[in-house]
Amino acid sequence: MKACWYEKTGPARDVLVTGEMPEPAPGPGEVRVRVAFSAVNPSDTKGRSGWRGRPIAFPRVIPHQDGSGTIDAVGPGVDAKRIGEQVWVYMAQRGRPFGTAAQWTVVPSERAVTLPKPASLEEGACLGIPAMTAHRCLYADGDIKGQAILIQGGAGAVGFYAVQMAKLGGARSVITTIGRPETAARAKELGADLVLDYKRDNVAGRVAEFLKSKAPIDRVVEVAFGKNLATDVALLKPNGVIAAYSSDEINEPVVPFTPMLMKDLTVRFVLVYEIAQSARDWAARDINALIAANKLQHQIDRIYPLEQAAEAHDRMESGAAVGKILLRIP
Repeated sequence: MKACWYEKTGPARDVLVTGEMPEPAPGPGEVRVRVAFSAVNPSDTKGRSGWRGRPIAFPRVIPHQDGSGTIDAVGPGVDAKRIGEQVWVYMAQRGRPFGTAAQWTVVPSERAVTLPKPASLEEGACLGIPAMTAHRCLYADGDIKGQAILIQGGAGAVGFYAVQMAKLGGARSVITTIGRPETAARAKELGADLVLDYKRDNVAGRVAEFLKSKAPIDRVVEVAFGKNLATDVALLKPNGVIAAYSSDEINEPVVPFTPMLMKDLTVRFVLVYEIAQSARDWAARDINALIAANKLQHQIDRIYPLEQAAEAHDRMESGAAVGKILLRIP
């Protein structure tokens, strides 16, 4: 089969190789997916680059956690009726050497989720970690109906789904921040009631003015925990929640203990790779229900051929992408 892999960490153009490898076979409880599209996530490029000194996990790694395709073989214990099923795949490379950047990938059956109509395979590849992260951030601490939700980074892969899910989930007010003016209209289309430019606007002041309260927010979905912590704490109501899935700009933030204590705030750190399988199953069911109802939108930045995986990784790391970066698998 054609595949892309690396055998050492480093810059994409230096370490990614495209070539031939043997086709994998599914083991007990596993399915084999003929991959149509493979998605690039930040965790994929971090793993390949050796981010923060991270060593390579296996002698050879086929990258990418997310993707889409068709089940063409099943292992013992899996219903053969799954053969021919179109699926979206998540965590394909979690704890395993071979992800979705290949013509075939083998995953535990639960990580290949039925892709409902009307979603295309391109759209299915966008889901995985971003959509499941958005779901976990919003729902891990209870129902959001009637709440005011602040989504920091609404134009990012996670924020894009979080804005939609918050609105569709019955949030009273959905407020999001963006860093590029050209993405503001899109965030409004997705259901945001207020869109702010975090580079230009006084976020705390504008949110307080919009909701007519100094501390109006029930829950924050946070992409830049360290950078935005002071703003989040100021805006949250007593008993509010920050659900943080990233803090790249300030890797080791200092926590303002007393202000957070006095509001009895909760900080939930969200990493889909480590949450309970029951929570991932819950997310998959809710995501599929929205897809089947034709309520969930998707955003694709660019689709590269498999042979241009290095260019796809470079674009992810550049920060220039608006939407998902995919590889088309031949």
